[in-house]
Amino acid sequence: MSATAPRRWFVAGDLNGFFGLVVDNLSILGFIAAALIGIFGFPAEVVYTRMFPGTAFGVLVGNLIYTAMARRLAARSGRDDVTAMPLGLDAPTSIGMALLVLGPAFVAYKQQGLDEQAAAIATWHLGMASLVVMGVLKFVLSFAGDAVTRLIPRAGLLGSIAGVALVLMGFLPLVETLRSPLVGFVTLGLLLYVLIAKGRLPVRLPGVFVAFVFGTVLYYGLGALGLGAPGFHWPQAVPLSIVLPWPNLGFVEGLPATVPYLPLLLPFGLLMVVGGINVSESARAAGDDYRTRDILLAEAFSTLVAGVCGGVAQTTPYIGQPAYKHMGARSGYTLLTGLFVGLGGILGIVSGLVQWLPLAVLAPIIVYVALDITTQAFQATPSKHATAMVFGFLPSVAYMLAIKTGNPGWIAPEHHAQLMSALDGHGLPELAVIVTLGNGFIMTSMIWTSAVAAMVDGRLRRAAAFLLAGAALSLFGIIHSVHPQGGVYLPWALEGLQRTIAWQFIGAYLGLAALLLLLSFQRDPVPAPPPA
Repeated sequence: MSATAPRRWFVAGDLNGFFGLVVDNLSILGFIAAALIGIFGFPAEVVYTRMFPGTAFGVLVGNLIYTAMARRLAARSGRDDVTAMPLGLDAPTSIGMALLVLGPAFVAYKQQGLDEQAAAIATWHLGMASLVVMGVLKFVLSFAGDAVTRLIPRAGLLGSIAGVALVLMGFLPLVETLRSPLVGFVTLGLLLYVLIAKGRLPVRLPGVFVAFVFGTVLYYGLGALGLGAPGFHWPQAVPLSIVLPWPNLGFVEGLPATVPYLPLLLPFGLLMVVGGINVSESARAAGDDYRTRDILLAEAFSTLVAGVCGGVAQTTPYIGQPAYKHMGARSGYTLLTGLFVGLGGILGIVSGLVQWLPLAVLAPIIVYVALDITTQAFQATPSKHATAMVFGFLPSVAYMLAIKTGNPGWIAPEHHAQLMSALDGHGLPELAVIVTLGNGFIMTSMIWTSAVAAMVDGRLRRAAAFLLAGAALSLFGIIHSVHPQGGVYLPWALEGLQRTIAWQFIGAYLGLAALLLLLSFQRDPVPAPPPA
């Protein structure tokens, strides 16, 4: 086909791509709703009529840009097999926003005396502001993405999110899956069959779509027969209406509230930049040479648009561009997905669909995503760094324990006497250590993994530099915060046991950094591995 010949907007493969991309986005929206409403008791009306329209609008904007980029590349190259970059809601950070930012913030606002509706609106504004913060970060880093990937090893970048995936995205949704064991476990098994075992189904439909439909029918069928899990009830549908995601200044009100969550938000944004670089390389290897900076800028712009318009989950280009290419998809599938999700969010269609997807059916796909992210992290990093990555999982475990104990304030001043009475002669109080280790866990994981990977490579001074960075971040509570809610602070403002814990952690980083610097003066401190 010549470069000047008109190109079709849709081909047969675009339908397969559309189903796959829409299901991905609906599953993430569904889990956000299920987590906020089902786990934290968030008002459904705020989720469906305030959060979702702006979130879906970001997906529309991003997919329209990527569709235009694909058609421009096709025209420039004279090829008719160019596949658009798929864009949607990022699973790890969207789930992280629901479980680690929005849900806990809603509970905290209620504890401060706000009524449910006021707490929900304040949380919504926090979500908007969080997206704006991540969007600005992604915009800035779009011009320095390669430098970021040179500074932090792949093990540090992928290992930190793999820890979140396995411990928080894997375990917590698995618990929700097994709260309705028959439906949840069967749905999870079917997903593993079609996605991991690559098993065949008797119908020619996308496997994830079939699993969703099968699980939903099973859930409501068992419930209608009285055989559902205890507590089964039919959904109380929220009356839906057309909601236009007009830009508003709610994010300005939420900006001050983002400060305690910066140790989560900044790594979330950073990982999306690195992910954008990786997917651009993946698409280039598949034959579609997109400019990396354009991919990153489009991603940052769609996230900013979503945040300003009321969204609470950031967009990202998906890693599966070659898979969509193999399906025969071109540029029509991203256009269809953007229109369906974006207009569906405005018209209430998406919210209507999501309301009928039970948590026992949504949670299994999140478990699968967690397994896939963890597996990819090991496959995409050198095998010699595997132990470093596993070491980086441990701060995520600490954060999960802090969530489950329900004691994020254990190191608050009012608990000083209780904590001191818990001293057993072996050091700091155990629960205080768990909370401190869990605060800023993603950045902690990135530093730990990067430092150990540098040790493995024999670059001890580089490892010491990572540890010194950890000490600096600990100094202000960006990691290992001793603030009851994990917030940042000025070190001289700390008193009592909080000051003691903070300086103990800072000293630990400084001590190990000094030791590694001394060891670096040896000749060949880490011997080269024997030839294979």
